[in-house]
Amino acid sequence: MSTRRKPQTRTGQPTPARRGAIARVPAALRKAVCRANVEIARRGLALFTFGNASAIDRASGLVVIKPSGVPYATLKPGDLVVTDLDGRVVEGALRPSSDLATHLELYRRWPSVGAVVHTHSHFATVWAQAQQEIPCYGTTHADYFEGPVPVARALSAAEVASDYERNTGRAIVERFDGEPNTMPAVLVPGHASFVWGPTIEVALETASILEEVARMAFHTAVLNPATEPLAQTLLHKHFSRKHGPKAYYGQKG
Repeated sequence: MSTRRKPQTRTGQPTPARRGAIARVPAALRKAVCRANVEIARRGLALFTFGNASAIDRASGLVVIKPSGVPYATLKPGDLVVTDLDGRVVEGALRPSSDLATHLELYRRWPSVGAVVHTHSHFATVWAQAQQEIPCYGTTHADYFEGPVPVARALSAAEVASDYERNTGRAIVERFDGEPNTMPAVLVPGHASFVWGPTIEVALETASILEEVARMAFHTAVLNPATEPLAQTLLHKHFSRKHGPKAYYGQKG
């Protein structure tokens, strides 16, 4: 049975059909986003129906995202929802994730981002709830994040009351000076983490690594609260040998 339906606005009202051919996302992208969402649960990064993953096809401007409240164990590629950058549903019979507007804000503001993953993984969420950045205590952290993982600002009561999810995305964007090329993650205070990357596979890996360094940092701080952050020289060395034009970690090609 086809899952296509007429485009709708955020309020669920049909919108006029666009002239010409209707854009579709590649089937491979839909399958990749489904796999990433299933992996969120398999890796223990989210319980029950917490969290979501999405990716954008920049050629068509369409976003593929997990449907709201659907268990990971039963999720199929055909269940995913496709929207445009204004949040109008163009494919899918289910409601998109309630965090859709946050994802869309990141895609609109950061053209280099190809995928967004939002989890409620235990230790990253602990730091978010404590409203504390994740300090860089060691080179494991420095290999992936060039500095402490930051915390976005808290939303005002008015921002929570109206357009909450989009305002969450705006607060994330405000936390960075331009596109966050060296910091692919942020903590939303009282909520959890959002990470991003050029592809859904990279974003998923970053979500896994974020949880691991959050766990390491937590236990480091418990074992020795006086631990100093990693020296900046060593931090930058480890990050730059894996990222950027002078990277030399791993194999060519």
